[in-house]
This record gives sequence, structure tokens and C-alpha cells, in this order.
Amino acid sequence: MRIGIDLGGTKTELVALDAAGAAVLRRRAPTPAGDYAATVGLIVRLVREADAALGVCAPVGIGTPGSVSPLTGRMRNANSLCLNGQPLREDVAAALGRDVRLANDANCFALSEAVDGAGRGAPVVFGVILGTGVGGGVVIDGKVLAGACGVAGEWGHNPLPAGPDTEGLALPLCYCGRRGCIESWLSGPALAADHLRATGEAVTPEQIVARVAAGDAACDASLVRHETRLARALAGVINLLDPHVIVLGGGLSALPRLYERVPRLWGPHVFSDHIATRLLPPVHGDASGVRGAAWLW
Repeated sequence: MRIGIDLGGTKTELVALDAAGAAVLRRRAPTPAGDYAATVGLIVRLVREADAALGVCAPVGIGTPGSVSPLTGRMRNANSLCLNGQPLREDVAAALGRDVRLANDANCFALSEAVDGAGRGAPVVFGVILGTGVGGGVVIDGKVLAGACGVAGEWGHNPLPAGPDTEGLALPLCYCGRRGCIESWLSGPALAADHLRATGEAVTPEQIVARVAAGDAACDASLVRHETRLARALAGVINLLDPHVIVLGGGLSALPRLYERVPRLWGPHVFSDHIATRLLPPVHGDASGVRGAAWLW
């Protein structure tokens, strides 16, 4: 039995998986906003309740925004700001009295899809989060690649390769403080900002998708720009990592047209005469993050 925790900005979810990967217990609770001590307390409470319900003391994995600094052992780069600078893994482990494993939420997503999802059996899987932010995770032979600095897969904070669709545009500011990051072009809010810039109309990503289905040409043009930029960005991943499978997650991964159009667009940017990489939707959807946290064990 393994317990996974997905620590999100608004909700925290627990799942317990049996040896076959079946979910035997689920719990969900609101994440205390801006309160580190209360967040640790919530994780501990959920795990203890799961222990009591399962009748076992199961190993615990946690998927978090941000990552652990190999220099300090403390959290960094989390958009849940109260986590930054805190020894989250040590605090939870001390409160529970057992070892805890912790990884970035995008790494957990990638691991879940590599173990028993869309990338099952593939030697190299790159998992992509396209949502409020843009993240990535690398899994090789079923193991998460953390890297020397602990930032392997942080593709969202590389610059977007330039193209005709970005010529003459000011580089958008990313929350990390840099300009022109892939996240600042390809996240859900970035899609809405791009549409506003092009049309003067403020709409949500969900409204853009719905209007495309209704035949709105301006919204379709915004999605075409998004697909073109995504293709260039993923071509860079293929050139560097050459994964067998790329799995998309996050809210924007639900667009079926991405899986048909993006591979047709990335060819000119890939340094190969043949592209075997498959672009696939997730098998486990929103549950991949919490499942991947459990698979850390």
C-alpha cells in the first residue's frame, strides 16, 4: 500500500494505491491559504486518517508546487509562497514519525503516466503541465530524473523559440521575473492574454475553446497561434531529450486537436529526418499528480 498527496494551491488530495495501482481510498480538503503550519497539519491529519481507515502505516509521497533545493533542503520556486524556504519534507516526516518522499507536481504527473498511464512501457517519457502554469517532468526507465540542481524538466522557464507569430511583440513577463518564458506564452492565462492582445476581447481559455466549437474565427486564430508555439517549444524538448512519449496534462490538455495538429507542426523544428515521438493525452487525467506521488515509493 502507498499513500500519495497532491498539495495544490486550493485543494489537497490524498489517494492510497494498492500493489496493482488501484485506488482504495481518496480524501480531499481545502488547502489553508498562505499558512505553512496549517498546511503541514492538514497533510498529517489526512495521512493519519488514511492509516486508521486502511489499518496500515503506509509510505507517503507528496507532490508539491516548486521543488526542494539541493543546497538548503528547503522548498523553492513554489507559487504557493508560504512553502518557500520551509523544510516541508522534514517537518511532515517528523510529525508522522516516518520517512516521506517529495517531488515536484509535474514530476509526479510524468511518473504516474510513465508507470501505468499513456507512457507505460516507454523508456523515456516527458510529462507536460499546461494549466495555470507550465511545467514538465522527465521519467527514464520508470524513475524520475531530478538532475544535479533538482530542476530537470523545468521546460516552462526556458525562452520560447522565436517565430513569425511572436515578431514585433513585447516579451510577456513571467511570474519568475524573466520575460518570454514558455510559461508566459503557453499557460491558460497566457492564451487568454494573447487573445486579448490580438482582439481586444477579454475571455477565459474555456470561452475561447467553446467559441471555436461554435465557429468563432478570432478564437480559432488564437488557438492556432497557441498550437504553433507549443510545437516549437516541444521540438526543443525532442532535440534535447528525444523522448519516446510526450504526455500533456493540465486544463489545456483536454483539447483533442492538439494531438493531431502539434505533431504536424513540430517537424520543421526537429533536427531529424524521422520523428518517432508520440504526443498523447493522459490516461489518469487530474488524478495523475496524486497517483504519481504514491508511485514515488
